[in-house]
Amino acid sequence: MIKNYLKSQSKDITQLLSLTLGKNHAWLLANDDYQLNEAQTQTLNTLIKKREQGVPFAYLSGTKGFYHLDFKVTPDTLIPRPETELLIDITLDLFSNKTKPYHLLDLGTGSGIIAITLADKNPHWHITATDFSQKALAVAKQNAAITDNEVNFQQGSWFEAVSKQTFDLIISNPPYIEQDSSYLKNLTHEPKTALTSGKDGLDAIRLIINNAPEHLNKQGYLLLEHGFNQQQEITQLLEKYFSNIQIFNDYNSNQRAILAQFKP
Repeated sequence: MIKNYLKSQSKDITQLLSLTLGKNHAWLLANDDYQLNEAQTQTLNTLIKKREQGVPFAYLSGTKGFYHLDFKVTPDTLIPRPETELLIDITLDLFSNKTKPYHLLDLGTGSGIIAITLADKNPHWHITATDFSQKALAVAKQNAAITDNEVNFQQGSWFEAVSKQTFDLIISNPPYIEQDSSYLKNLTHEPKTALTSGKDGLDAIRLIINNAPEHLNKQGYLLLEHGFNQQQEITQLLEKYFSNIQIFNDYNSNQRAILAQFKP
């Protein structure tokens, strides 16, 4: 019965029961004497085993909420983090003229959460999103169906996908974890290419900063998510081509994002 499972120590058992039965938490509590049939029991036991093996719940459910939307996620894409919602807030606050057709670029879009969320929030913006992974882009294109506003998806590594295009804002949540970081032990099921970037975690960020000037309109902006201990070094990298550098902490008061304006 449901009550027996709820008393167990299995990780995320309530969510796994809800996923198995297609019922919410309130229904589970109100019907805790419900007896699972054989097929439901088998499904639940499989989910419990996978969760105990460390498979993230988002990959088991196939969805993850981000900002005001629910996105499809697969092991080909990074699981959306609440910290990345900060990039949405910064972007929405950046442009005071909400009806101007600004051109935005989301580099390394993954499941498309940044590009699609911004497209849904402002239909006047022209948004391009790139990724080197065809599998990730396939997921992003499916997610784009949740908004009526168009996102232009391009396949390619970083700026290769937009070789001669320029934008008013370039946004990226690039990989920024050090390749030998102990933090990776808890992220074994997510794509490593979306997590790590060289010995100090800054290889992708260096590439983006050094190439962004060629793809920014006059007084355009670059917005980056980064690790909690990388802000000072990134600021130094930006100072060659950018001014008006602003730093942002996430909701846990950790250094998380940096915004800079291109100085031609």
